[in-house]
Amino acid sequence: MGEPAPLFSLPEAPVPEGGAAEWVTGVGGVRLRAALFPAKDAKGSVVLSPGRTETIEKYYEVVDELRARGLTVLVHDWRGQGLSQRLARDPVRGHARGWRPFAQDYSRVVDAFADRLPKPWIAFGHSMGGALTLLALLSGESRFAAALATSPMLGLQLGKRKLSTSLMLARVMNLLGFTEGYLRAPPAGRPAFEGNILTHDRRRWDRTEALLAAYPQLALGEVTWGWIEFALSASVFLATSPAVERLDLPVVLVTSGEETLVDNAATRAFAARLKHGRLVEIAGSRHEILMETDPVRALFWAEFDRLAGTVTP
Repeated sequence: MGEPAPLFSLPEAPVPEGGAAEWVTGVGGVRLRAALFPAKDAKGSVVLSPGRTETIEKYYEVVDELRARGLTVLVHDWRGQGLSQRLARDPVRGHARGWRPFAQDYSRVVDAFADRLPKPWIAFGHSMGGALTLLALLSGESRFAAALATSPMLGLQLGKRKLSTSLMLARVMNLLGFTEGYLRAPPAGRPAFEGNILTHDRRRWDRTEALLAAYPQLALGEVTWGWIEFALSASVFLATSPAVERLDLPVVLVTSGEETLVDNAATRAFAARLKHGRLVEIAGSRHEILMETDPVRALFWAEFDRLAGTVTP
């Protein structure tokens, strides 16, 4: 076992019973936080990878729902967010330096807990976490029996600008020394629930905001030009890599019907290239499917259970 790391909680978001976090050393010595939540008589395990800005604490409810299904859960903070080591001089900035270290970190986190994760394993990521999970699988991580991603960041909504043009602009801005500069000025204060593009569920929105208010060290702000280049470079790789057609495990991609952040067209194109792919769109859902209303989440869990039933006893 590694060095213990903290887990934060609130009355409305308690740490799931028996869970504990540890520090893991990622690529280049970056310090990463990961947490294991064992299930009693586990019939398999899920490695859960949050999206941009998200932390382990945001997923306690999901952890309990997975453990109720007899699955041990490993959740981690990506480099640059949560309590993992931040990547910019200003730790609030959402920064990155290429996607490959993230994919390598993924396997290092799994390595650190492998002997405590009952097989079979299911890889499960949201948004940025979904894209990075797929990148890890395409880069040689072969120990998983199935994968699932919600609102995966396989492309960003860029308006009328082409992906190649946007990537070229990001690379120029990085070469000019603006890599840690904000893409746009950060807003004043926290966003309001009214008019948000992430969820229709007020209770889950308020729970996340309460966590960030109580533990501001978990918060992450707007993205930098470095992060934009990271995201767009990942999109190009996911759209062009021949490894996609060779991915030999069932993969379910769940998209949001009211998506305004990631590019659902890129997800549809990616799904069409998979050997064993399934694409599901949940009408009436905004980007954060797992933080949505109960009816939306019930549709997601039906898809998860269908996938898990094909690989777990």
